[in-house]
Amino acid sequence: MATIDANPASGTRDLLPDDVTRRERAFATIRATFDAHGFAPLETPAFERLEVLTGKYGEEGDQLIFKILRRGDHEASGDADLALRYDLTVPLARVAARYGSQLPTPFKRYQIAPVWRADRPGKGRYREFYQCDVDTIGSDSLTADAATLVAVTDALEALGLDGFRVQLNSRRALRGLVEAYGIEGEQEGEALVALDKLDKIGLDGVAAELAGRGIGPAAIAALGEDLSAADPAAAVRGRLERSETGVAGLAEVDRVLDLVGDAVPVTYAPVLARGLSYYTGPVFEVVHAGLDATIAAGGRYDHLIGMFQANDVPATGGSLGLERILLLLEAAEHAEAGPAGPEVLVTVMDEDGAADAVALAGRIRAAGHTVEPYSGGGRLKLAKQLKYADRRGVRVAVIRGADERAAATVTCKALATGEQRTVALDDLEPTLATWLQA
Repeated sequence: MATIDANPASGTRDLLPDDVTRRERAFATIRATFDAHGFAPLETPAFERLEVLTGKYGEEGDQLIFKILRRGDHEASGDADLALRYDLTVPLARVAARYGSQLPTPFKRYQIAPVWRADRPGKGRYREFYQCDVDTIGSDSLTADAATLVAVTDALEALGLDGFRVQLNSRRALRGLVEAYGIEGEQEGEALVALDKLDKIGLDGVAAELAGRGIGPAAIAALGEDLSAADPAAAVRGRLERSETGVAGLAEVDRVLDLVGDAVPVTYAPVLARGLSYYTGPVFEVVHAGLDATIAAGGRYDHLIGMFQANDVPATGGSLGLERILLLLEAAEHAEAGPAGPEVLVTVMDEDGAADAVALAGRIRAAGHTVEPYSGGGRLKLAKQLKYADRRGVRVAVIRGADERAAATVTCKALATGEQRTVALDDLEPTLATWLQA
């Protein structure tokens, strides 16, 4: 009989207990940080009407939307009317349009939830993955942009991450760049897509892609000269100062840099564009040296909510790249410690002692420790139970066989050191407290 392939679908994965524990710890840390910054939690459905999502991410993004076919009598049509959410920002825009009168202004929210993209899977890149967004709706002040940057980097620091840097630009400055380098206005999108790849494909690669996208040789030569200068940011800045739009964009960048101050390590990145088409103002990326990849990003999107109602509403936000962040946390965890299991395992030495072990575990749990009684079947060998405890990352094994029960004692064994001590049952809690605090 043929068996069904037990592997998860391409671009997805199963999360085993250690993975889930690590995630929940990270999520709790992030929630606490955003709560401390005055953001409130929000939840939206996993799927939206197709019309809500399409046209918000550019042509490439629309091609990556997972569509849901019509159901029931309409299934044979092959048409789709719903889609899994591609990100958390567009659903937020819909919520802001639907409930605007019920929400405070500005409305500050965060959301941690899965999203889906029909993308090509790769290391740290999945078709189903979690995003964590933090946004402010209803404020046109760049203070909101600076506050977003600080909240995002505070969350990264609270997670114990260092070695990251923040790059900042403005879509208005990028429009000025197009003007200053003599690129035709209708070629703006093509030029920015190529320039945004500078860190990935290098200057020669960008020049080749610009040429392939129809950008003129004079503009390519001028960009190449400035981007290969000793200080590319200063060279591009000097060029932008010849454009009124460029000057306005640089003013946005400088204002955010001034507001952030020394709280966040931010630098001006003159060709940072961010791929999503709905950005209108300052944009940023957080890059981590350990992955040489983006672990957080965001920007201002003042026209997105206006797609759902008659008037525009200013908005700005950021998103943590949770999957990449969790890769970094996993690597750090493996370097420092083993798996995260309960602190204590109560062994079961014989069937007559099973009920006693369950009761003893409850007593230890009431004292504030994580604990489980051994629940494996078969022959109740101590060596087997201690091996299980070691695999789970248990710190102390509590052993209570017939002799201990008769003498009202209990034996504690520290698995890391092998130290073993038999104490009166009444002394169990203080003994565990001392050992587990060490």
